[in-house]
Amino acid sequence: MPRLFIIVLLFFSCAASARLVSDNPEPARYMQVTEDADIWGQIGNNVVTVGHIRAGQIIAVEPGVEDYYAFRFGFGHAWIDKGHLGTLRGNERVEDSLGDLNKPLSNQNLITWQDTPMYNAADIKSTPFGVLAANLRYPIISKLKDRLNQTWFQVRVGDRLAWISSLDAQEDNGIPVLTYHHILHDEENTRFRHTSTTTSMRAFTNQMTWLRDQGYTTLSMYQLEGYVRNRMNLPARSVVITFDDGLKSVSRYAYPVLKEYGFKATAFIISSRIKLRPQTWDPKSLQFMSVSELNQIASVFDFQSHTHFLHRVDDARHPILLSRSYENILMDFKHSRRALSQFNTHVWFLSYPFGGYNDKAVQAAEDAGFHLAVTTVRGKVKPGDNPMLLKRLYILRTDSLEEMSRLISNQPQG
Repeated sequence: MPRLFIIVLLFFSCAASARLVSDNPEPARYMQVTEDADIWGQIGNNVVTVGHIRAGQIIAVEPGVEDYYAFRFGFGHAWIDKGHLGTLRGNERVEDSLGDLNKPLSNQNLITWQDTPMYNAADIKSTPFGVLAANLRYPIISKLKDRLNQTWFQVRVGDRLAWISSLDAQEDNGIPVLTYHHILHDEENTRFRHTSTTTSMRAFTNQMTWLRDQGYTTLSMYQLEGYVRNRMNLPARSVVITFDDGLKSVSRYAYPVLKEYGFKATAFIISSRIKLRPQTWDPKSLQFMSVSELNQIASVFDFQSHTHFLHRVDDARHPILLSRSYENILMDFKHSRRALSQFNTHVWFLSYPFGGYNDKAVQAAEDAGFHLAVTTVRGKVKPGDNPMLLKRLYILRTDSLEEMSRLISNQPQG
């Protein structure tokens, strides 16, 4: 589609999505859609078709680029061809209440699995406003029950209000953040076969193939932060893949699979254990990646902190972080950020060692400059969650793909 191609070129030529709106913004003005019109928006890192607006509808637009107007769409903007808009006729009025238009978002999203109709009222007999495309997360303003006890979601598009039936879309139950550590082939795994944090190469490959076949997008931690803080539009089929520790098996086994499938992942690195030179492969020991191995996988992996010296346990097998002073924890966190800066100038995310944390650790994480921190508490990440106590999910090598589907799908986590 030539017009979409133009938008994609414009998007990649700009430093940020905000630059697609004029540098000298003028006040938004209401215009009328003269014919059914497709709309495009930035979802994650891509500009895609996000739906269409019906002829006769009115939206508030801002100056855009070239042949397109911009308008507010979720947590960002969407774009519409100027040729599909006209000035308001004298008898046309915008009837959405100003109070509802100014309502804050509710920390909730809906999810579209297929093209989803939007209506001008919470009634399927009302005038259609347009359609949201499949595979979107979209922020909800509020919900109501109609006289048949059917739930409706109120959304805002182009400074207009629209309604979506819960029969057509689901409430968003969060983004799964998957946790891995060590990967081995079954035939070489003689020492870690009964360790839950070690998965098999066969299981990992099957799991990644399932994600690819189901159309999942792998998010970065930066995008997850945008989701938690209600700043970014993302696909419905989204997942975050994380690896803790920085083990050599990540570069040996996980990296080729992820690269082949075009996936991205985050490696939380114990910075004190980075090796100066690669070690000879030994599946019977826990080996850590070297500087060169980290650099070799940087096209797929983003490197973040798993502390510097605090990834240890005491004599009682408790994480030593829990017994350290605030000052000691803060110093370690800062040390880790500095050590990892050779690979990444934006070390903003932390994984607590062994999932252990307390009030001192949470405060130190904030004071050390981390934006988010992940735990081993089971569950999904939702907007408005405490950014320093985010949940994750383990998919074990013994879990079937049916179990994986159940865990990752949009079902509420018990």
